Amino acid sequence: MTKRKMIGIFDSGVGGLTVVKEIKKLLPDIPIVYFGDTARLPYGNKSSETIQKYSSEIVEFLKKKGCKTIVIACNSASALAADYLREKFPELNIYDVVSSGAEAAAEITRSKKVGVIGTAATINSGAYKKKIAAIDPEIEVFTKACPLFVPLVEENWIHRPETKKIARTYLRELKLKKVDTLLLGCTHYPLLENIISGVMGRRTKVIASGEKLAEELRKIDWGNMKKKGDRYFVSDLTPHFETLAERILGKRIKIEKIKL
Repeated sequence: MTKRKMIGIFDSGVGGLTVVKEIKKLLPDIPIVYFGDTARLPYGNKSSETIQKYSSEIVEFLKKKGCKTIVIACNSASALAADYLREKFPELNIYDVVSSGAEAAAEITRSKKVGVIGTAATINSGAYKKKIAAIDPEIEVFTKACPLFVPLVEENWIHRPETKKIARTYLRELKLKKVDTLLLGCTHYPLLENIISGVMGRRTKVIASGEKLAEELRKIDWGNMKKKGDRYFVSDLTPHFETLAERILGKRIKIEKIKL
């Protein structure tokens, strides 16, 4: 395979760091450049045209930083902009969390009943249903938009009782469907995994796409690379970004605010 210099990863906010965490577990020596578009989040209530525009601007930035491999660590952008980006940037190797998540869910389910939760943009796109049906048409996919989860995470309301009440309301329908696998179709949602798992119960396996995507990246021939430092950029340094970033990655990181 073609050797890649470094990995560019982007999300609308802090959630994409859950994907960074999984990638660093398997590829600790590969440098990454992360961009969180905190000034324009959430993406989940934006039009496809707007998401494509924002995503294109970010990929241009990551490309200029030397990234040859791009990870769309935002489900809304993966669902609505992945094909657009691959067509616009054929020279780049572009991965997306929707494709990885669909593969993971299809592999794990035993009852062939899968639930998917995500932003309104991701759920309304039907991307997960299409991807999973292409892998195994016998799998039933039940979806639910959970638009309040992203702002709750970004505001660091993870342990508030209100968040658990909202989770119970959102997940009631999927629990009644008796899905055995629940895919977290937004990279912010792993930060709510304990709450979501508690609501769904032991019989439902709650999964995210980060681990599967990291496994795919490990297959790339990265060559003999010199260790370089990771860099983290945001379009707006929000009050809780540093706190959440440290919680996700288990360490403090230097965050640079830039304007695209």
